[in-house]
This record gives sequence, C-alpha cells and structure tokens, in this order.
Amino acid sequence: MQRKRLAVAAAVAAALLTACASTPERARAPVALAVDVDLARFMGDWHVIAAIPTVFERNAYNPLDSYRLDADGSVVTTFSFNDGAFDGPRREYGSRGFVVAGTGNAVWGQQYVWPIRADYRIAYLAADYSQVVVAREKRDHVWIMARTPTIAAADLDRLVAFVAAQGYDTSRLRRMPQAAADARRSPS
Repeated sequence: MQRKRLAVAAAVAAALLTACASTPERARAPVALAVDVDLARFMGDWHVIAAIPTVFERNAYNPLDSYRLDADGSVVTTFSFNDGAFDGPRREYGSRGFVVAGTGNAVWGQQYVWPIRADYRIAYLAADYSQVVVAREKRDHVWIMARTPTIAAADLDRLVAFVAAQGYDTSRLRRMPQAAADARRSPS
C-alpha cells in the first residue's frame, strides 16, 4: 500500500513538473533590458502614455512619473495624477528606487513600503531618452512613457509591439488619458 501511494505521488509530481515546463518559451525568457542607462539623463518627468495599470492608476488622468537622483545613489520617485477626471483632485505617491548593481542601471528595486522592493526594469529606452518602457519580470504591469504627454501613433504602435514581444498580454494595455492628447475623452 505504501509503495502504491509513493507511485501515485511520484506520478502527480511528474505531471505538475510537466505542466510547469509547458509554459510558452516567450513567457519564460527574461524581459529585455536597456543597455547602460545614464541615470542623470533618465531623471526628470515622464508622462505615462499607456500602461497595464496597478490598482492605484486605474482612474488616473494626466499620470506623471518624476525621478530625482538622491545623494546616496537611490532614485526619489513621485507618481502624480488627477483622480477620476482631468479636473479631479491631484494625487501623489512617493517611492524610492534602488539600482541593482551590474545591470547597467536598468534594474531597480522600487520601494513603496519598507522593506519590500518591487521589480522595476527599464526594458526599452530611446537613444535620445524621449521614450521608455518600464516592465516587470512577472509581466503583470508595464508602462510606456515619454517626455511629452503625446507621442506619434507610429511610435506608440512600435512600443506596443515591443511590449507584446516581451510576453505581455497587450489586450490589457490601456491608453492613459493625458490632457494635451485626450482633453475630451474618457479613459477607455
């Protein structure tokens, strides 16, 4: 009887391992990383153009991420937005990014609550630092951002294709309303 239980347990374990191994290769590959991010150049304001948003961003209008390099090498981050409408109250959340050594400054631990650090990856960065894609290895959230509140449709299409190539479900991607671009439109 004991042997039979062990055989059944081994069969179940083998089935579970096989199921885990059947994950699509694209989903198991690491998210791409930008090469040699110049932190000083990266600092400043970034308008969120599109995202698979977190719960805090679902009703965000005019979302803006602002970065400032602190003396200790960490990155002070402020996320601000109008809540629920273009004229809604302005909300602000702060966090701190800790750059992971040996990643070309492309991987950070983003800390919203001590001691937890969330995965933050600069997956794509335009050569002129005008557009960026910030991703997570879990592929649960992603942000397409730019220095301006609008970007050309062709640029957005290219960045969405990049996000798809990283294994994200782009049907979950949401265009974030920016007053300069969408003053008369509600957020999808």
